[in-house]
Amino acid sequence: MKFKRIFLVVLDSLGVGEAIDAINYKDSGSNTLGHILEQKDLFIPNLKKIGFLDTLTLTEDKEVEAYYTIAKPTNIGKDSLNGHYEMIGLKSEEAYQTFNEGFPYELLADIEKITGRKVMGNTCSQDSSIIQELGERQVNYGALIVYTSADSDLQVAAHEDCIPVSTLYNYCEKIREITQAKGYKIARIIARPFSGTPGKYKLMNNARKDYAIKPPKRTILNDLIDKNYNVIGIGKINDIFDGEGINKMIKAIDNNEALNKLSDIIDKDFTGLCMVNLSDFDSYGHKRDVEGYGGAIEELDIDLKIILNKLELDDLLIITADHGNDPTFTSNGHTRENVPVIIYSRNFKTPHRLPPFETFADIGATIADNFDCEAPEIGKSILEELE
Repeated sequence: MKFKRIFLVVLDSLGVGEAIDAINYKDSGSNTLGHILEQKDLFIPNLKKIGFLDTLTLTEDKEVEAYYTIAKPTNIGKDSLNGHYEMIGLKSEEAYQTFNEGFPYELLADIEKITGRKVMGNTCSQDSSIIQELGERQVNYGALIVYTSADSDLQVAAHEDCIPVSTLYNYCEKIREITQAKGYKIARIIARPFSGTPGKYKLMNNARKDYAIKPPKRTILNDLIDKNYNVIGIGKINDIFDGEGINKMIKAIDNNEALNKLSDIIDKDFTGLCMVNLSDFDSYGHKRDVEGYGGAIEELDIDLKIILNKLELDDLLIITADHGNDPTFTSNGHTRENVPVIIYSRNFKTPHRLPPFETFADIGATIADNFDCEAPEIGKSILEELE
């Protein structure tokens, strides 16, 4: 074992330029980080030191304090599940569906039948605006607000005083079952209870519950647990893998909380892997909010300095992303992009630019190699190159 602990931080949607097959996804010209920089002068000195900006051009930076490169997507689709699957070495030939234009009538009819409640909404919403718009009607009629975030998800919202949270969970379990039985490729069904009064409704983020799909095969996460290592998931990591291969789940409702929880975990004594998903980036991408996205990157830069200073000599930090979500694009969905890969240790003597990874799975292969686990089905370890 070269590193006692590996911290894998996923900057959800922070791509660094169109993938070679972007044209197949109608995403030619996409570049999440590049286009944000064109519109906002980011002050990110700590990210710059570890080669984050160099991933846009892959020019050689002799002053860099981390290894840096890009990873190319090979899994079909540009959704969070397939991006994370590939990252840990799992090949997937199946893309999950998005329903930005609304869910089909047949599915809505099935939801009404199995819940005994009418459905309203059926639109794409990036924030709580749909709750403010339809919340009072939902309470008055006892209906369900059904919507999507432009990701592969189906979200169901209801006021806690109208439909108890436990009942909403039960409805979402049934919806999960029927979507799978009828072949809808929806990655997550999400229960979104809310509270408050008209004009002041608020999503109860701590009561949110995701019903995802288990990975189609065992992964390196399962192997790590079999070898009695810790596998800690912060943020929506546990939801993405539906708890499979995770033996400690830590909830976080936003980037700030996730980074605070990561900082706390670094202070603990454990051996194994800690995965963190920073989902605010993806939310800003869906909303096409360049200013908000750039501000979130600057906030990450501030927290990064604290994290780097806390790492032990035998710790490894990997920073990457799962897909793109260019906030300057006309559509409000994910974009098919390469992702940054930053690999940092306080013990590195000669960090430099690495050749591009031909798949995100090189990350998973490297993690597996470090903990002497079976190599994943795709990916190539670069552990021996890290000095």
